[in-house]
Amino acid sequence: MQKQFTFRLLPSEAADSNIITQYIANSIGKPVSAISGFYITKRSIDGRSKIVWINITIQAFIDEPFYNRPGPQFDFKDVTNVNFTVVIIGAGPAGLFAALKCIEAGVKPIILERGKDVRARRRDLAILNKQGEVNPESNYCFGEGGAGTYSDGKLYTRSTKRGNVDRVLQMLVHFGADEKILYDAHPHIGTNKLPQIITAIRQHIIDCGGEVRFEQKVINLKIVDYELKAVITSDNNVVEADAFILATGHSARDIFKLLHDNKILIEAKPFALGVRVEHPQQLIDSCQYHFDRQGNERPSFLPPASYSLVQQVSGRGVFSFCMCPGGIIAPAATNPSELVVNGWSPSKRNNPYANSGMVVQVEMPDAIAVMKHKRWQIPGLPLPGAEDELGLMHFQKMVEQKAFVAGGGKFVAPAQRLVDFAEKKFSTSLPDNSYLPGLRSADLANVLPPFIYDALREGFKAFGKKMQGRKGTAGYYSNEAVVVATESRTSSPVRIPRDEQTLQHPQIKKLFPCGEGGGYAGGIVSAAMDGERVAAMVVEQLKS
Repeated sequence: MQKQFTFRLLPSEAADSNIITQYIANSIGKPVSAISGFYITKRSIDGRSKIVWINITIQAFIDEPFYNRPGPQFDFKDVTNVNFTVVIIGAGPAGLFAALKCIEAGVKPIILERGKDVRARRRDLAILNKQGEVNPESNYCFGEGGAGTYSDGKLYTRSTKRGNVDRVLQMLVHFGADEKILYDAHPHIGTNKLPQIITAIRQHIIDCGGEVRFEQKVINLKIVDYELKAVITSDNNVVEADAFILATGHSARDIFKLLHDNKILIEAKPFALGVRVEHPQQLIDSCQYHFDRQGNERPSFLPPASYSLVQQVSGRGVFSFCMCPGGIIAPAATNPSELVVNGWSPSKRNNPYANSGMVVQVEMPDAIAVMKHKRWQIPGLPLPGAEDELGLMHFQKMVEQKAFVAGGGKFVAPAQRLVDFAEKKFSTSLPDNSYLPGLRSADLANVLPPFIYDALREGFKAFGKKMQGRKGTAGYYSNEAVVVATESRTSSPVRIPRDEQTLQHPQIKKLFPCGEGGGYAGGIVSAAMDGERVAAMVVEQLKS
């Protein structure tokens, strides 16, 4: 028979299959020899008490042969010669999963990606990190796999109502991800492993008859009678199709401007902006796993600790975003004069630092109130108005340009020690850190708008009370931590509207906004689910 069990185990026990087998046998009063095998269906860490526990749910096989976890079943078709073609603009999670869904439905996808493939893209990232030079078309945001490829690979999402999370995870396993992502509470692939998975997906799309075209930036649209007929790329290629899925990601400002200039409906969308904060990983481990740092290290069998923090400050939410245990801070700019930072971790999460975005929600009235003052105005950036669709995008650019100037160029980032930041003190020195282009001491009150700066200051103090060190040692609120500006690409500052039923743009037929760039997702999994959902709707309409 097969039976499901849930156990609360010590980390050392949860790491030992023989011990788990003994627990199963004891639970049913049978000898260990009766247990032919098991696989894990859920696993999570509970660090709320002084003893850290692992909650584990397993599927056990008793007195019958063991069968491994059922594998995913996908019906990919040959779409080399089919009746319908869909152009997908962008090769991020939304675009790639939309293409796979099209192939399953017998529709040919043609992906147009402005950037390069993952291997060529890596060379541009090295130049950005080492020489402080950014390629506007090939960077941490643009290129095969989108922003997610070199941004940690976290797969946790709360967007369970938007689609089938398990299907997305199974698809990733199908293309090479570790099956642990199927049962860990906060699944993670790792920046070092994602490129191989993305490459495998691309090759499969091509093998099935689809197309993936790199360095094909869309710069114009051919619209006839409010219907999109073709897109035009930067090398003057005109690409026609039966439908167009727009999956360009949260940083494709040129697409937002293109739509705006063509009087195609878009909307300003609230987003979050702040900083990235980095601590020694051992400090975070000691807070979360409750051990004294003096002469001690993280308990065996436990991964580098993470955290999730939120605090209301004067009616504003201050919250952690994209927390990266054992990770690094990276320059995620897309333009030469704008400084953006992000974080990522390798699969082992074995770097000595832990970093996280710490951000505050930005609404249009906030942007208007700040940018009416001369000290926050930048030549060439229009002042936002209440009905300005690009107003929040301009606000985002303003902060990024302030950060670039404060860093002194070459994507050196302005920074302060955490307590200094909260106490309004200039940092005369900065701690060792992971940010390769380098840090420069600066007063971040001159970079961050006052409502963000003040909310973060109070938020850090509150987080220090929530994550305290043991026996007088430093906790979260520590000058061992460094605050780096600016974390500004949390989500799109623009939403491209779509009909709730058809998922088509309400003004332009055959145009289907999708993923983070459209304002409908916030991470790898939610973007992938939205890509599948939109592709399914496109196919349904094409075949009806």
